[in-house]
Amino acid sequence: MDIRLPKRMDGHQPDVLIESRQITIIGTNGAGKSRFCSALVDELGDKAYRISALKALFPSPVSAKPLPGSIDDLFNRMNEANPQVKNIAETEFDKLFYVMLNDEVRELMNFKAHKLMGEQMEFPKTKLDITVKKWQEVFPKNKVLRENGKLMFTSMGYEDKYPLMGLSDGEKSVLYYIGAVLYAMPDAAILVDDPETFIHSSIMRTLWNVLEQMRPDCTFIYNTHDVSFASSRIDNQCVWVREFDPESMAWDYEVMTSSRDLDNALLDLLGSRKPVLFIEGDDKHSIDSRLYPLIFPEYTIKPLGSCNKVIETVRSFGDLQSFHQLESCGIVDRDRRSEQEVEYLRKKNILVPDVAEVENLFMLEGVIRAVALHKHRNPDIVFPKVKKRVVLMFTKELKQQALQHVRHRVKRDVEMRIDMKFTSINALENHMVELVSEINPRGLYDQLCREFHIYEDNNDYASILRVYNQKQMLNDSNVATLCGFKSKDDYIRGVLNILKGNSNYANDIRHAIKACFGLEEATENEQPAT
Repeated sequence: MDIRLPKRMDGHQPDVLIESRQITIIGTNGAGKSRFCSALVDELGDKAYRISALKALFPSPVSAKPLPGSIDDLFNRMNEANPQVKNIAETEFDKLFYVMLNDEVRELMNFKAHKLMGEQMEFPKTKLDITVKKWQEVFPKNKVLRENGKLMFTSMGYEDKYPLMGLSDGEKSVLYYIGAVLYAMPDAAILVDDPETFIHSSIMRTLWNVLEQMRPDCTFIYNTHDVSFASSRIDNQCVWVREFDPESMAWDYEVMTSSRDLDNALLDLLGSRKPVLFIEGDDKHSIDSRLYPLIFPEYTIKPLGSCNKVIETVRSFGDLQSFHQLESCGIVDRDRRSEQEVEYLRKKNILVPDVAEVENLFMLEGVIRAVALHKHRNPDIVFPKVKKRVVLMFTKELKQQALQHVRHRVKRDVEMRIDMKFTSINALENHMVELVSEINPRGLYDQLCREFHIYEDNNDYASILRVYNQKQMLNDSNVATLCGFKSKDDYIRGVLNILKGNSNYANDIRHAIKACFGLEEATENEQPAT
């Protein structure tokens, strides 16, 4: 869906967000976010669907004219359609459950009518069924019972049962959001006010990932104060609202597309108490910025572009810790760095994986095996085939790979040595003449070739991933097809979609990737194979 944003204070034409699926509205208190969202609702017309747990759980003044298709509107129309049974509900939460129960009865009566006529019909799966099922996935220790036409709840280990109104505000909020999203009209723009209210941070990301997957036809627009939640949206377009002019009904806002914009927003919104993880990647579509939020949910993820920017920002951010009091670290690709370089970076709070680049994380044995199992493929067949293909690819490119490693190290050494102080041009010239023999690129090349041949001879898959920079590996290894995907992009999306949940497959993938950073102990099948 294309979303036209409200009027700008600077007189420029309002921005239009093309084919948006996730939009996050952020800004400080008093910046005009709520009015900005109301203006969006007016612009969206009959596609606007606004929900808020904060408003839904408590009685509020009756709106003169609810939004078409809203829970209030559905409730009113059901009441009008059933004059013999008038229902009075004080809150939108109550109205939602009246609508769901009404639909439940209608579906069951329809099923009964078809059965009485001798027609074959599958037992209906109602919105109430889906809501209860998804809610129990979010709260696996809680159970929902149906007794005498009522919903009753109980917790694992307790015999007591309690009605709907006995739930906590957080539990009610999750129920409300699941049910409300199911009732959104097709292709709606679902505007969510303060999605973090009442909901614990540990389930925030999972909940909204589930809701977005439930309604892939809809655009989700979040009005939030939570910077870490805004960072957690994978395909997000973020609008930073700075100021509102009530006279002209216009806003000073910016659609953030660069890492510098996000850093500026961080300074403006610094209220998140989660540590910050700075990563490579120039925009929200890079693999880094899509993968790492799902691996490190305990961090606020900030993409910065280049590895040098990550290293410098971690240092600068650390120097300012007395001001912001946030812990920070970074992640950079290993690329062709030596063990000494890697060790140096790790001492500076920069995480470096034991694979050459971020794409290689998708080639880890533990990741491939988990994905194969998820797709009902035999991992003991899939992984050996991928491994054999990768080893053959590496063998063909061994000398070229060694040469690229030598080039990287020579470039680094020359830059470091030329940076020395010289008293005269003659001293500089003499130093440069001696560089070739001191650096000894031929000797380094021969050494690397010997090491790489050992990896080849031993089928040392883990070591090959550590030194092999080849962005075509995902495609040429045939890992996607072997795991049941059409292309490497589908395979990457498949891994990311698994990681959005908390299944055993997702946990296995997270474990394999964290082990690659030395953050968890590797399991046996993640050790170098011989």
